[in-house]
Amino acid sequence: MREAVAVLPDSGSTTATVDETGTEECQLDISIVMPCLNEEASIAICVQKAMAWLERSGYRGEVLVVDNGSTDRSRELALAAGARVIEEPRRGYGRAYLTGVPQAQGKYIIMGDCDDTYDFTNLEPLIAPLRDGYDLVVGNRYAGGIRPGAMTWSHRYIGTPVITFLLRTFTGARLGDSQCGLRAFTREAYQRLGLHSTGMEFASEMILKAMRRRLRVAEVPIPYFPRVGEAKLNTFRDGWRHLRFLMLSTPAYVFTVPGLILSLMGAIAMASALLVSRGNADAWPHWSAVFVGPMLLVVGINALLLGLAAHLVASGKGIIGKSRLSRLYRQHFSLEAFLVAAGALILAGIGLYVFLGVAPALDSPPQEAQVGALAQSLMVVGVDVVLVAFLLGLMKTE
Repeated sequence: MREAVAVLPDSGSTTATVDETGTEECQLDISIVMPCLNEEASIAICVQKAMAWLERSGYRGEVLVVDNGSTDRSRELALAAGARVIEEPRRGYGRAYLTGVPQAQGKYIIMGDCDDTYDFTNLEPLIAPLRDGYDLVVGNRYAGGIRPGAMTWSHRYIGTPVITFLLRTFTGARLGDSQCGLRAFTREAYQRLGLHSTGMEFASEMILKAMRRRLRVAEVPIPYFPRVGEAKLNTFRDGWRHLRFLMLSTPAYVFTVPGLILSLMGAIAMASALLVSRGNADAWPHWSAVFVGPMLLVVGINALLLGLAAHLVASGKGIIGKSRLSRLYRQHFSLEAFLVAAGALILAGIGLYVFLGVAPALDSPPQEAQVGALAQSLMVVGVDVVLVAFLLGLMKTE
């Protein structure tokens, strides 16, 4: 065994044991990581509470403050209170954690805001599940009690419940408060997550990836108090960032499921209209066959094609895991196969138009508008398949 010394900006030196393979071994039990942006009114209080809890609990630990470009005295106050301070001038909630957590020395890592909304005097409820084998523990402010004035009504009754519902739907996570910022996790779990988000959506990415990587996630009640100092959260901007991240990370729910539904609805509408008008050449064209059916069918199939492309992109970037669909496509499908399918669709559409040319001579001619709508839909879908085929072919060469 050998020792390596890491010198951090204005924070002294810290030792970490490194084995012969170069793998760092934890020298501390717990690291409490706090992102900080102009929190001089509360940073010292939070650091002191956390340090006092570590001392009472008997854990070997540290408080690590990530100064995210503060222009007030936050950094000096954090150092004076006993914290180790790391500078990260690039602002962003996620950015602060992406910089700070890798430099934490603890086996268990607790993350929490330093605005005095969380109770750093008792963090044992977050650590206990980790000792029992869980990988990630998330606080639940609703179960622990939200104090009067601690959360705006829009966040309490709209923003957080909506994002929590979406995460439950997309991932199956049985959480009641997905946006709580007080969490604990093991060092190994954090390394498996591979987090990238630099903004507030960091909180959602953590849960989404924890579920996809089949980590054990627990939730514990925690109290939530009114913050000290000015709030940094922007309701609409940060809410949109969460929603955008979730949509980009779940192509099946954005493209595939709606595509299947729309395609099925379009096919049913067109088929029903054709059956109704069958054998009645004088019947007035059914509007669902001429307008609604083809529109739903084309939009639905476009969504399915884009869903396949989005799935492959997300899989290639590690946003979602390698799935059976991506492996099947890369092993068995080719540009040529898609082009053959597209050609068949286009030829079928042309064939229906030719059929319409000779249909008047038949004893029971079909309804021209319905058949024409079907022919047009097949040709449009065929062209779309050609375009997506070249897009998928380009992606496959990467």
